[in-house]
Amino acid sequence: MKFVLVAACALVDADGRVLLARRPPGKPMAGRWEFPGGKVEPGERPEQALIREMKEELGIDVREACLSPLTFASHAYEEFQLLMPLWVCRRWDGMVTPKEGQEVAWVRPERLREYPMPPADEPLIPVLVELLAVPAR
Repeated sequence: MKFVLVAACALVDADGRVLLARRPPGKPMAGRWEFPGGKVEPGERPEQALIREMKEELGIDVREACLSPLTFASHAYEEFQLLMPLWVCRRWDGMVTPKEGQEVAWVRPERLREYPMPPADEPLIPVLVELLAVPAR
């Protein structure tokens, strides 16, 4: 079975919302929401792939020092095995601007499950919700 490494990023804004991107028509799983990121190219580290993808997909500059590893997902699709580490990023330069025809949404962590996602993204939600939970006062 083919093995695919995809790096994903949970961009978190100052209000504690997470950015989701909707897969555009014509792509596999079009219409589903996902954490932005993409395939790690040969010779590329996952962090480098994320920095490249954030620039290409969203027009923002992310520094490696601002990426915090959080968790990962492993999912067996019919054609390949996907391994997807997830980083959290709270600081970047520039305004998030979709560059590949995708729709984006800033979502409160407790509402992430309301957005249909690819199966590989779903196990990442509880970890992210726990990280971003607002402590009781």
